[in-house]
Amino acid sequence: MPMDLARHVDDRLGTDGFFQRRCEDAAKARRVGIAPHFADVAELEELARTIEDWAPLLVPGLLQTKAYATAIARSAMPRATDAEVEEVVKARLNRARLFQSTSPPKLWAVLDESVVRRRVLPPAGMAVLLDHIVEVVRATRSIVQIVPATAVHPFLVGLTRIMTFPDAPPLVYTEGLHSGQVVDY
Repeated sequence: MPMDLARHVDDRLGTDGFFQRRCEDAAKARRVGIAPHFADVAELEELARTIEDWAPLLVPGLLQTKAYATAIARSAMPRATDAEVEEVVKARLNRARLFQSTSPPKLWAVLDESVVRRRVLPPAGMAVLLDHIVEVVRATRSIVQIVPATAVHPFLVGLTRIMTFPDAPPLVYTEGLHSGQVVDY
């Protein structure tokens, strides 16, 4: 929402600047290459104990290589400059640093078979991507599963992520093409 509306809502509801801070978070996220609808989730994944991703269309960001992230960013932002694409790619790859922390989250990713069959990159690039996923799985003791293309299930529509935390209730994030929603109740 626009900042002036956020101020008005905070004033009327007595929310002590909550909505203004959300606007600031969204603006900050845009500056660092993270979509506004994902900004809160990107921040929370660093605190998560577990991250469970269902990905029916793309390799989840935490498992992407630079080449794959670049191809995805270019397809999502066809008019973006090289610098804008690089900013998005850098932000996406930087998120994977959470696996280097002293207490990294446990990742469980379930991918639709079409995700690994879709040739986003030339064959050599796809091989590098798959090798990278295997390396992440081995290094982090993560789990990646592939659902056969013949399976029909309720998660065919878009990305769904479930995160648990040591000191807070779990939350669910669902994402469409240019939108996302955090469900924390």
